[in-house]
Amino acid sequence: MMQRTFPGTTIEVTHLEKGSSQQLFDGIFAAGGITLSQVSVMTGLEPYLIQNWVKRGFITPPQKRMYSRDQFARIIIINMLRETLQIEKICELIKVIGGVLDDPNDDMISDSELYHRYVDMVADIGMELNSKREIVAASEEATADFVERLPNSREKLSRILQVMLYAHISATLRRSAEEIFSTLQ
Repeated sequence: MMQRTFPGTTIEVTHLEKGSSQQLFDGIFAAGGITLSQVSVMTGLEPYLIQNWVKRGFITPPQKRMYSRDQFARIIIINMLRETLQIEKICELIKVIGGVLDDPNDDMISDSELYHRYVDMVADIGMELNSKREIVAASEEATADFVERLPNSREKLSRILQVMLYAHISATLRRSAEEIFSTLQ
């Protein structure tokens, strides 16, 4: 059986199932927040890069040097998307999702809920290159029970999940192409 990781992390999993990322987060955050070094190990990111994202306003500063579920989810999402999307595009996407960085009242969805819905969608559809119709259907299913706090947020969330899936698939395909290319030399 192929070993894979949760999207955007180094955390290995045999296969993704609906609810698996929620269970993962429940375990990780059972005792509260997590440290920068723990975030670094679980994402494969250097601590200075995470700190740079905080300084640049992509992530709110940790409280008492501890990162929350939503901060960790945002780091994972940025990490996952940065392989194929320009950082400016990721910032635009984050702004659509969360509005003003440190104001949770204008958030369309929390970062951790977005990540869990994304992982559940990937668990359903897989990481293969599916037709646009299948991806749209999967994103609509992933948002079917979403309770809108802001007008048209269900439709926007569906499109955000599509962007995330296409970016993730693109990164996977690029890595495969690079692996094959390396065998030619």
